[in-house]
Amino acid sequence: MKTLDELLSDAEEAHGHLCAGQVLGVRLAMLGLELLGIDDPRGKDRKRLITFVEIDRCATDAVAVVTGCRLGKRALKFRDWGKVAATFVDLASQRAVRVCARESSKMLARQMHPEIENKNQQQMLAYREISNDNLFTVQWVKVSLPPEELPGYKGERIVCEQCGEGINFQREVRRNGKILCRSCAGERYYEEIS
Repeated sequence: MKTLDELLSDAEEAHGHLCAGQVLGVRLAMLGLELLGIDDPRGKDRKRLITFVEIDRCATDAVAVVTGCRLGKRALKFRDWGKVAATFVDLASQRAVRVCARESSKMLARQMHPEIENKNQQQMLAYREISNDNLFTVQWVKVSLPPEELPGYKGERIVCEQCGEGINFQREVRRNGKILCRSCAGERYYEEIS
């Protein structure tokens, strides 16, 4: 595993800047991997790991950099819970650990570095120094993954009976005897305009 400084440099390059969220994300992912005994997530261990992230902010980019997990590889899963947290699942051992940033870390950063006025700079420095126990909560958890959630899954492609678009990975909705995509079933995040 790379050092904290090396991973922060990688995260900065991937994300476009370095911020407190990046430092939290890198440390969070490092801890998750350490607890699972995964030391080469981008090399020999790359097919062992699935990561669930709970926020779409800076920390998530850092988690992806450290773990090598990506949406396109089906190894990074997003759950929009608005929490700086991630769950790391080791497919080889079936063990999983959820790591969450403590809310108290912000206050601790202020106490540690009151001489730094800029909140982001204050937190970036403190988040490098705070112990894992004071920065994160850790929960050992169980994550059940059906086959269609796993990387490499090759499932049947279904066609929506209303719009004609293809649907992968058993994401279709069956309603009133019809096979529909989630959009046609009413789960749209967009509105059509003519």
